[in-house]
Amino acid sequence: MPLTTAPDTRPTSVGAAILNLLLPHHRTVDHAPVAAEAFPHQLRLITDFVRRDAPVVFTLPGFPCKSPNPAKVLGHLPDQGERLSLTFLHALCTRIERIHPPGAHVIICSDGHVFGDLVRVPDEHIDAYADELRVLISRLGLTRLSVFDLRDVLGDLPHDTKRAHVHDRYAPALDALRAETRADAHSLALYRGITRFLVEDTADHIGTRSALQRECRRRAYGVIQRSRAWGALIAEHHPEAVRLSIHPQPIGAPKFGIRLLDAPDAWTTPWHSAALRRTDGTWALMPRAQAARLGRLVRHEGRASHFEQT
Repeated sequence: MPLTTAPDTRPTSVGAAILNLLLPHHRTVDHAPVAAEAFPHQLRLITDFVRRDAPVVFTLPGFPCKSPNPAKVLGHLPDQGERLSLTFLHALCTRIERIHPPGAHVIICSDGHVFGDLVRVPDEHIDAYADELRVLISRLGLTRLSVFDLRDVLGDLPHDTKRAHVHDRYAPALDALRAETRADAHSLALYRGITRFLVEDTADHIGTRSALQRECRRRAYGVIQRSRAWGALIAEHHPEAVRLSIHPQPIGAPKFGIRLLDAPDAWTTPWHSAALRRTDGTWALMPRAQAARLGRLVRHEGRASHFEQT
């Protein structure tokens, strides 16, 4: 009788262990406790890396630019919120390396130029923000992180030309997106969340509140179109990577939402807020104006960095 070889279950068990490291940081609006098996798409991708004895590659669209509303942020450059978030991502990769020696790598897909015109942030501010991210990664020795943006794809073409290229080639049709938003609860929540951010980020609107909301609802669809387009471009350039998201994601979705720092809701990010160090040493993200009421401003290397609770 021929001998049979037992299937190698180690890659799957290691893949599940890696996914379990991410689960405590899952950014979602679902509250039911879950196990790694509830994320079959991510488990399959991670297990494929383990089986090949290769570093697990994650892509994270985000870190676009600072909000243009000075009541929410300290300026247009990365600050302590970004430093803490980058350090967290690097530490997560280090923890993965303990159970999977090839380790992990996070590609931060900085998407500010993709929709900079829609969020009303100057392109020079977006360039400066992404350049400073690279400086921070190098200065802090975060070797498991890298930054990918439109300059890596389309070089030094004019920013409007780059945006038009990405939109025309990858963006979904507006009518289809509107229909999806009407029919799908998660898409509707994303649309409402982005609309809310656009309203909050508009600091210099002249006109009625209702007119601003109408304009932001229109722009929100454009932001979602461009975000989808950016996601398709990333998938084309990094087809095997595990896709992370800074937006809340349902359990089992193709994208895994990840929370970078403690915040009052599931939508807050370092680029829409300021960091506050609490008296117990923990950190939280909140609008600059709120953090200023709770603590004193701290500068780092001559720039506003964060607040210390008093």
